[in-house]
Parts: sequence; structure tokens; C-alpha cells
Amino acid sequence: MAAVARATEEAKPGARPADAVLRLTLDAFRCYDRLRVEPGTGPIVLCGPNGAGKTALLEAVSMLAPGRGLRRAAPAELARRPRDGAAARPWSIAAQVACADGEVDIGTGQDPEGGERRVVRIDGRPARGQKSLAERLAIAWATPEQDRLFLDGPSGRRRFLDRLVLGFAPGHAAELAAYEHCMRERARLLAEGKGDDSWLGALEDGMARHGIAVAATRAAIVARLDAAAAAGGGPFPAARLALEGDSDRMLRAMPALEAEERLRAALAAARGADAAHGGASHGPHRSDLCVRFAQKDIAAEEGSTGEQKALVLSIVLANARALAAERGRPPVLLLDEVVAHLDRARRAAFADEVCALGAQAWLTGTDDDLFQGLRGRAQFFRILDSSVARA
Repeated sequence: MAAVARATEEAKPGARPADAVLRLTLDAFRCYDRLRVEPGTGPIVLCGPNGAGKTALLEAVSMLAPGRGLRRAAPAELARRPRDGAAARPWSIAAQVACADGEVDIGTGQDPEGGERRVVRIDGRPARGQKSLAERLAIAWATPEQDRLFLDGPSGRRRFLDRLVLGFAPGHAAELAAYEHCMRERARLLAEGKGDDSWLGALEDGMARHGIAVAATRAAIVARLDAAAAAGGGPFPAARLALEGDSDRMLRAMPALEAEERLRAALAAARGADAAHGGASHGPHRSDLCVRFAQKDIAAEEGSTGEQKALVLSIVLANARALAAERGRPPVLLLDEVVAHLDRARRAAFADEVCALGAQAWLTGTDDDLFQGLRGRAQFFRILDSSVARA
């Protein structure tokens, strides 16, 4: 049965326009058989017990952005599993969104023919790739999985950064995909021992061109985020951000075209080692996002658990401020269980910051007492057994 939740509160007159989801319809997605939600444009608080469907609702919104969403699930994993053992039907998400182009209808879902492909439609017409999603909406998120962002390997930090970069540069995903395609093909040829110099050289040329473009875009956005984080102030820790990797060092030392030549030469020289060990020894896939706790001048991983969580939130909020300044519109924020480890002062400051941004922020928690700072300023919904109602 469809559960309908309609909000009566809209953005205040004169408020900065924000990217927002105005209507969201789910079909066979995660724990939801059918769901239709019509939120307003301001902060949205989703409260309910664990397992009720809060994160699944945020995940559905995250699928309006390129990629695999906030839980990085494969398309086939998102389909609702019927309790009677019947075959799962393809999932779909339909949304009406407010963006710089006005109100736009976005549809996405599992390819009806199965497999790992998902399809995207914009205003009813097939979209050419997922880049069209980033061109409409900017979406950023913070989740409990990011609590170990500074403790685990650099791959998670690169994914975190690339998600933020997409809000500024929608074409970044295509450059990254082209680079990774060239890298995979080169690795395959080296492993099989079949590639000749011209074939490998063409792939290494692609890696150099797309790789330096990826590194340059990341560097530009990291510089903006570093400045926005330093200017944040308040009780949240200021984060200092930098990139570290051979491609990043090349770009700091020389023009982009020269860096391409340097990376191309490094890849050619490393063919023997790469054939033996797999992968590629050089390139932006080996870069790391280095974060420091500015006030204490320590690496982020040396901070307490609470400080690390606050640092992640600080970066996400800095990203929202920088995007609002760049685009004139704050992004949609998906904030899953972010306030649970914040003290009272930081919860109040967080509520003030979200409201000052004018962003549509979706927040989840098991206890609505954690969101007292948003009373009267946000819409509260109760989620229970995959149903949604105004609190």
C-alpha cells in the first residue's frame, strides 16, 4: 500500500533557491513496495527505530545522482524481496526536483531486462549516461560508514572526494570512467602478454590525458573546500585538505601538458613491474585525500572518534557552502545518523548551519530529541515498518 506524506511548509519568501526533491515515488525499492512522499524544500527529519526504512529513503534520493548511491549497492541488490518468495520485480524511482533548470522530472531504475545496468530518464526522455543527473542536482551525503574515513585506506577517501567534486564539475565522472577504462584494458593486456608498444602506448596516452584531467579537477575543488572549511568557524573543527600522489605532485611542479608527458613516460617505464604485480604504479587512482585537524595541527586519524565524525561533517558543510557560492544554490544534503555522536553545542550549531544554508537536508535518527534545534524549522516525519507519516 502506498504511504503518502505531504508537507505544508515551503521555503520562506526570499530564501536562496535550493536544489530539492519535491516529490519522490518508489516502486519495489529496498523495503518499500510502493511509497510516495512530497516533502517541502527545507530540512526534513526522519525518525524511527532501526530497520524501519530511514536509510533506504535517503538511499533512494541518492540514486538521483550518478553512481551507486550512498550504500554503493549494485542495481540488482536494490530490488525489494517479496516475503511470499515471488520473484523480485525491477525497482524504480521517480522524482520531481527543483533545480537551476526549474522543475524537472527524473526517473531511474533497474533495467527491466536485468543485469547491473540502470536506466535514467529526464522529463520522460532517455538520458545519455548518468552525467545528466549531476547536471540537474547536486547531492552530498554523510553516513555512519564514513566514520572510518580517516582510518581505512585511501580508496574510500577518493570516492568521498569524487562525490563532492561532481557537484562542481559534472563532467568529472566521465573523465574518471575513461581513465579507469584505459587502466583496466592496459592491465588486461599486460597480464595476457599480448599488447604491442603501439597498443599499450595508445592506452597509456588515454590514461595520461584523462588522468591529469581528473587530478587537475580534484586539485581545484580541494583548494575551494580547504578555503571554505577554514572559513567555517563555530564549534566544528576546521579541516585542512590536500591531495598527495605522483600525479598531484606533477601538477604542482609543471603545466598540465608537461604533466601528461611525465605520466605517459612513467607508465611506459613501469610496464614490466605492472605486468608482474597487476594494476598501474602511477596515476590519480593512487592519490590520497589528506585531512588535518587545523586547531590541533594533527592528522585527522589521530583525533578522537567524535572529532573525526565532526571533521567529516565539517567537510560536507564546507562543500555545501562552496557549492552555494559557486552555483547560487545549495545542494541536497543526505545526513544519516550524523548527530548521534555530537554534543549539545555542536547539535545546535549544526541545526543553525543547515537552516542558514537554506538547503533541503534529509536527516535520520532514532530519537527526535536529538533534533530539538530544528523544532519549528524543519518537517518531522515518523517512519515505522516502511511507512511514512507526518510526526
